[in-house]
Amino acid sequence: MFVDVLIIGTGIAGVRAALEVDPKLRVVMVTKDQVSVSNSSWAQGGIAGVLDPSDEFSNHAEDTITAGAGLCDEDVVKAVVESAPKCIRELAAYGANFDKIDGHIALTTEGGHSHPRVAHALGDATGKELMRALIDSIRGASGTEIWEKTFTIDLLTYDGECRGALMWNSYHGKTFVWAKQTIVATGGAGRLYRETTNPDIATADGHALAYRAGAELRDMEMMQFHPTVLYIAGSSRHLISEAVRGEGGHLVDVAGYRFMGDYDDRLELAPRDIVSRAITDQMEKTRHPCVYLDLTHLDPNMIANRFPNISEMCREFGLDLAKDRIPVRPGAHYMVGGLTVDLNGKTTLPRLWAAGEVTSSGLHGANRLASNSLLEGLFFGINAGLGASEAALQIPDNFEAPPVLSGSTFMENQDSLNLTDLLNSLGAIMWRNVGIRRDETGLAAAATQVDFWERYVSLREFQSVEGWELQNMLLVARLIIESARARKESRGVHYRSDYPESDDSFQGHVSIVSQQ
Repeated sequence: MFVDVLIIGTGIAGVRAALEVDPKLRVVMVTKDQVSVSNSSWAQGGIAGVLDPSDEFSNHAEDTITAGAGLCDEDVVKAVVESAPKCIRELAAYGANFDKIDGHIALTTEGGHSHPRVAHALGDATGKELMRALIDSIRGASGTEIWEKTFTIDLLTYDGECRGALMWNSYHGKTFVWAKQTIVATGGAGRLYRETTNPDIATADGHALAYRAGAELRDMEMMQFHPTVLYIAGSSRHLISEAVRGEGGHLVDVAGYRFMGDYDDRLELAPRDIVSRAITDQMEKTRHPCVYLDLTHLDPNMIANRFPNISEMCREFGLDLAKDRIPVRPGAHYMVGGLTVDLNGKTTLPRLWAAGEVTSSGLHGANRLASNSLLEGLFFGINAGLGASEAALQIPDNFEAPPVLSGSTFMENQDSLNLTDLLNSLGAIMWRNVGIRRDETGLAAAATQVDFWERYVSLREFQSVEGWELQNMLLVARLIIESARARKESRGVHYRSDYPESDDSFQGHVSIVSQQ
């Protein structure tokens, strides 16, 4: 089938892009799950923007650049930060209900921010409310079709350009969707790691699709680890928002000692990379599998009103957020590296655009500032949607489908592989060797193991989503490891114990392009 604009992903970047496409154009937006399932919907903390008269754009920019540890593009930072108030007002116009105090949007402080500038909704379920409003809006847009439960197997390329994608769903099987312009907004890669805040859908699909198609990726070694993930042995991991510390929560070890003062003057509100490493160090010092969030000194009514969802989640495990110390430890949270894009969301592959967590836009540098991710998704979603729309309008409707050449080598029944065992093994080695602390010995061992798995998995022609996801995850794991080995220094979220200091000779991007 033929469409004008194909959008892969239905998080905040993908949906916001769709809303910018000219209504005269035919738009298809696909997601491998339901439209409401995305990392964006799971976002708790909020969206950062200068809304307080005592704050300034320069403050937000400086905080972003400081967190980014020398890899931010200052022009990108300036553009995104200055767009934030408008982006937030537009969300309200789409029907998002932000929390308010005395009629004004309520603002809180999170790690790395010098001023209160994080707007939130439903207390601690900001992403859920923002996505509700945006999805309601896109469902009313006449030019957009939404395909749920549809997996993107590969991008289609011809003459060095992206021409759409090969899709699969249980209703139609495999389908070629030829598109004048394609936008990738598939989110992150947290499921590569055993400990993660991400939902099961975060399997690095967009990174893998784009790499195989020939687009440039960069800074793939930069995976951000959130410091505070609820740690209950045997249970799923649940994020405890940065805002909990922003409202005054303390981090203490098993002995009750508040330890962040030993690591950073900003205490619990230091940037995430610093807090995550501090927690890891403290767990090793105390030989205990976690540390604890302590809110017992705060007003119980404030806790209940500000964090209703986190409070309810804790109650499910017999914990009272206001009375008990909450066991936490870090987990993979946000993929900072990704597709190289310019300010308009253009990738290095013609006719391919990208927005959101799947990209490396220059905003985050080597470490993302808290609550800048939803903002980035909005800014680049808008720009990619506008750019793809304008480009599609310039292409005539009589373009033909190019010939299809398959790169598969053979087909083998996937029953010969235990996919669950492979996924668990991959998550374990990535967490152990390519996690918060890295060194050449561990990275080399991970590279050997992942290369072995990839050799016998990549050639199989799977017939299921689980198999395609595994192929994508192994590919991206290899790219992360290669990039981590190439960056022989510590910078931002990338910490190497064998190169513990930053090195000015590495103050640049690690870029990767497929040689096939």
